Amino acid sequence: MSTDQPPVPPGVGHGAVSIARVYDYFNGGKDNYTVDREFAAELTRDHPYLPSLVRDNRAFLKRAVSFLAHVGIRQFLDIGTGLPTQENVHEVAQRIAPESRIVYVDCDPTVLTHARALLTSAPEGRTGYVEADARDVETIVREATAAGIDFTRPVAVLLLAILHFLPDEDATAPTAAFRAAVADGSPLVISHGAPGMRAVADAYQKVSGTGTVREPEQIRAFFGDWDLYEPGLVPLPGVPQKKHQDISSLT
Repeated sequence: MSTDQPPVPPGVGHGAVSIARVYDYFNGGKDNYTVDREFAAELTRDHPYLPSLVRDNRAFLKRAVSFLAHVGIRQFLDIGTGLPTQENVHEVAQRIAPESRIVYVDCDPTVLTHARALLTSAPEGRTGYVEADARDVETIVREATAAGIDFTRPVAVLLLAILHFLPDEDATAPTAAFRAAVADGSPLVISHGAPGMRAVADAYQKVSGTGTVREPEQIRAFFGDWDLYEPGLVPLPGVPQKKHQDISSLT
């Protein structure tokens, strides 16, 4: 193993590109391998805005969680959380409201390993982790309940940069199921790649078999008949709009 590689946790291989590790690399993290960095470099050559896009997406997460904590949301369910980095959901929410309860959800074994380490330093009893696929809403709700989420009270469901890795039939059903599972007053937060990023989605398809883009009206449909907070469905800032449309919103 070369000296630039982090230790490989048990059960985690690094021969294939990992979506979570590529995102970690773009976000300035160190929990990635050569195969991830090579793929990220290939993407960046053709799409130089991507590192900025990832940072903007992370900033959107921080703004959304901060806003929701300020308006009284005290439970957060982060679906497809990815690898821990700076300003994780529990850090942002609990800085504003220490009693906030956060449950992270992911099915990537790399993420699981790092999440376990993260939870040892998080406030005991107020931060949990569920190993589950984003499409398995029944398991997520059951395990999140066991981890302390009370679905009779408002809970923020966060789906950031995850739905564009699911085909239509696998993305529509879970968002509808989450809307049905949560109490009135629960917000849904989504960020999603739109048509201008089709070439990026195609590149992910080649290495992982996942990756799609959707028109703004398709992304809006994930919210059902829920009203959107202002400013509604908008592009992330700081990225050339001729290159892509990346839609972020919350309701």
